[in-house]
Amino acid sequence: MNRTKKIAVAAVLLAAAVAGAQAPGIKRTVLQKADVTPEREVVMAQAEISAGGETGRHTHPGVEVGYVLEGSTTVTVDGEEPRVYKAGDSYTIPYGKVHNAKNVSDKPAKVLANYIVEKGKPLASPAP
Repeated sequence: MNRTKKIAVAAVLLAAAVAGAQAPGIKRTVLQKADVTPEREVVMAQAEISAGGETGRHTHPGVEVGYVLEGSTTVTVDGEEPRVYKAGDSYTIPYGKVHNAKNVSDKPAKVLANYIVEKGKPLASPAP
């Protein structure tokens, strides 16, 4: 197999792994990426949490700054009291903080999230 085909196969496998790594209650759609520094990038994504769904405890290799477009979620960040965010609210999750977002309503919740993260690392990693 030539180098180009190997790279294409690796890209497909990586995309499948990333898609499979998401919790079943959330769908993240990357809208765009841009370099910030040689080591960091910003990733803009829309996240949709199904009714009754949750993200599962996870971390990001950087800061998450978001805005709730529709619905509401209860966000629990380790070491902090749970907070409810509804449409029109914004939030920030510090670098590496374990957190979980849960949609306790009967309608999907949508969030526009910007992640300022280390390049080459998974956007989200499960946490115990």
